[in-house]
Amino acid sequence: MASLFQRTFVQNFGFKLISLLLAVGLWFVVARDPIAEVEMKVPIEFHSLPENLEIDSASFTQAQIRVRGPERVIHRLETSDVRAEINLANIRPGERTFDLTAQQVHVPQDLEVVQIIPGQFQLSFDTRATRTVEVRARVTGTFAGGMRVAQVIADPANIMITGPRRRVEAVESATTDPVDVSGTMARASFLTQAYVPDPLIQVVHPTPVRVTVIMERSGAEKKTE
Repeated sequence: MASLFQRTFVQNFGFKLISLLLAVGLWFVVARDPIAEVEMKVPIEFHSLPENLEIDSASFTQAQIRVRGPERVIHRLETSDVRAEINLANIRPGERTFDLTAQQVHVPQDLEVVQIIPGQFQLSFDTRATRTVEVRARVTGTFAGGMRVAQVIADPANIMITGPRRRVEAVESATTDPVDVSGTMARASFLTQAYVPDPLIQVVHPTPVRVTVIMERSGAEKKTE
């Protein structure tokens, strides 16, 4: 009996004591660590969208997520540690409602998701379209007395755009950033950019646009001469 007691409690007593103290210390730390909550906005990540489709909606790109867990973990939490993911595989053109639940939200270990806003959201999908549209230069400024714009040349004269088919087909032209021709008396060239106001439409291979403005005297000035 004494031998059994010795083997159980005395043998390697130092190591057993250290293990016991570590276990008690760990329990003490965990027991005293209060629970905290934090709320953060994170982007919704969309995965596996079919190559021939585009998202035809600019809303609900972020989610407001509240997580709960040990205060020590909450204090170290960063926005990049929380991810909301939606799988878009097998999506077809049209509207679709998605549930955003804790299963779609990834958080660090020891944390739990307690609230997600929105819990549901809708997205529209359309087939991808590409077409060429005209570039229209936007000319501004105060012209010298008796002068007017005779001709405006944009180079390139056309650009290619891509995006959801419905939106692409609604675009009449692309517009350049304003070009100020104040004080120009004959001919001047400016480098600028062309854009389409719709945020869901992209310019394919964007490149600077050279706008050349040619001025001439107005009709009254010509007759005076």
